[in-house]
Formats: sequence, C-alpha cells, structure tokens
Amino acid sequence: MPRLASRTDAFLTFHAVELFKQAQALQATGRDVVSLGIGEPDFTAPPQVLEALQRAAAAGQSGYSAPAGLAPLREAIAAFYASEFDALVDPSRVIVTAGASGALSLACAALVNPGAEVLMPDPSYPANSNFVLAAGGEPRLIPSSAGQRFQLSAQDVCDHWGPATQGVLVASPSNPTGTSVDHAELAELLRAVRERHGYAIVDEIYLGLSYEGRPRSALTLDDDVIVINSFSKYFHMTGWRLGWMIVPQGMTAHIEKMAASLAICAPTLAQHAALACFEPATLKIYEQRREAFRQRRDYLLPEFERLGLRVPVRPDGAFYIYTDLTELGTDSVSFSRRLLHEAGVAAVPGIDFGPAHGLHTMRFSYATGLDRLQEAVQRIGKLL
Repeated sequence: MPRLASRTDAFLTFHAVELFKQAQALQATGRDVVSLGIGEPDFTAPPQVLEALQRAAAAGQSGYSAPAGLAPLREAIAAFYASEFDALVDPSRVIVTAGASGALSLACAALVNPGAEVLMPDPSYPANSNFVLAAGGEPRLIPSSAGQRFQLSAQDVCDHWGPATQGVLVASPSNPTGTSVDHAELAELLRAVRERHGYAIVDEIYLGLSYEGRPRSALTLDDDVIVINSFSKYFHMTGWRLGWMIVPQGMTAHIEKMAASLAICAPTLAQHAALACFEPATLKIYEQRREAFRQRRDYLLPEFERLGLRVPVRPDGAFYIYTDLTELGTDSVSFSRRLLHEAGVAAVPGIDFGPAHGLHTMRFSYATGLDRLQEAVQRIGKLL
C-alpha cells in the first residue's frame, strides 16, 4: 500500500454518515428505523425542476458549461439574493459549484495557506474542518456557549487570533445547532476579522430555512465575505450536487481558473434544471415546505423538553435540534447506540461536532415527516 499523506490521519470521521450506514444495515434486515440522523430533506425536487431537467436532456444540453456556471443561473441566484436576503450581488461574482462541498473546497484552496489557522466555533459541521485540512491549513475550534448561541463571536476573534490565524469559517444558521448569528454580532465579528486583515467564509446553506423573521445575508454587512450556499437544503436537490459561492470581485478570475481544473464545471443538466427553482410557482412550493419544517420544529421542542432532552438554545433555522443529555445521566455515544439498536431511532452523537460539548449533546434532524417524528418521540419515551 502506498504511504498516505499525513493529513489523512487528521481528517475527522463523520459519525452521521457511519450512523446512516448502520441504520441502513438494520433496515436491510427488516428493522424499521426512524432516521433523525442524516441532514437530508424528505422532500425532493418539485415537478417544475424535474420537467426542466427532462427538457434539457431531450435538447442535448449536457455538455460542459463555463467553469463559473451557466450565465442565466448565475443571474437567477443574484436576483434571489436580492429579493430574499437583501443583498445586491453582481452576477459575475456568483460561481456555480458541484454542491456546497465544491464551493468550500475552492474557497479553502484559494484562501488557506499551509499551516494557517482558521477559527470556527465548537460545535461545527465536521466536514468544514476537513476542507481546511485538505488545503493544508489548521482548523481551530473555539468552544462556544449557549449564551453565544453556540456561535463564534467577535470577542472570540479578539481573544484567539494569533500569529498563524488567517481567517474564520462560520455557519448561520448552523449545523448542528440550527442557530443563527445575531446580525449585529455578525457585523462585529466581520469587523474584527477585517481589522486583522483576515478573511471570513460564511456558510449560508440553511439561510432559506430561517423561521424567525426575514433572513439577511452576511453580504449586507461586508462585500468582501465569501458566501457558500447550496441547492441541497432549501431547494431539496441533495443528490444533484449543485451549489454556489459568492466572492469579492477581485477573486472571481482566480476561482474560475481553479474551478476549470478542479471540477471543469458543475453538472450541466442539474444547472439547467435549477433554473426552474426560481420560478414563482416553484418558490411557492418551497415556502410551503419551509413552513412544514417549522411546524416539525415546533412539535419536537416541547416534546424533547418533556422527555428530559433539554434544548439549551431554541433553533431558529435549518432542520436540527441540539439537545443536552446531562439530566439523563448518559453520554452521547452510548445514548446514540441505544437509540438505534433498542428503539430504532437514528440520531447523531455530539462528538461529531467538536469536543467541547460532544459527550453530553445530541443532534436530532427533523428532515422527516411529522408522523415519523411522532413515532420517534414515542420510541424515545419508551426507551427512557
């Protein structure tokens, strides 16, 4: 076997994926498992998107696109950011990518120097650390508290920025907590980063799934942030592998040059289909589905409290609830294992998202139907 690069040992294991594999193995034996583990919407692409895909395929529109994506799609994304998130974006700054993963990979390749630190909150989505590692950088998780909504703060930047630090990576709303950074706090955080001549990558993958007031993009605060987004969550196109990034004007040529080699382009048929996402009738469907997610959250929150699964911070977005197990007197790994094998409920132990709170927290996804959530609550209650 060839000698592997040292970074392979540093990569974090994504326990949610491992849990998904275990749940599938149990289901293959005939066991019914309610999945509250993997963050994948139970909704799929609306009929308008499927019809657009079929038209594009029939017309033979399956060749390469420009590395930055189809011009009409970039224009549609820019218009969506203006109408939904109050951000005025020139379409030339939009780069269509192979999922948000492709966008994060390009962003880290463009910004992270070997050995450079990138600050993130603990808890954070584990793949974000791996993108930094893949670029040769050092992810540095800063323990955050419920008082901070489990987010990185401007004070954290001031306290932890060192000689090797070059930037920050934050998500709002967040996976695993479903919490957003307060807009005023985000402004202070971005100001602190700018004062240190650093960069800020802001993951807005779940911004469309915000439930408390009108969401605003980080781009309304600072034009120089690098924003990541995706068609997987709000638009329910997980396997289509389509996302985008919005970058400062001065970065576009560099990102396009890198994208041409690292990906050539995002899947072209998926790009043609995604144009239908922004039609008024399709957006109406997405808004109805967003309301369904909110109703699921509002059902689970009081049920979890009743069961002793304390929720330290009310989630305002995404489709996750981050719970504290302290009152149950167990650790997250043991509880996750018992939930799956004894109750037939899959949920992710907090160790996936960082060590600060990992042993006494769990992430539950409500990206499944209300009837299945009710079944999961009954099963958890019986186990407890």
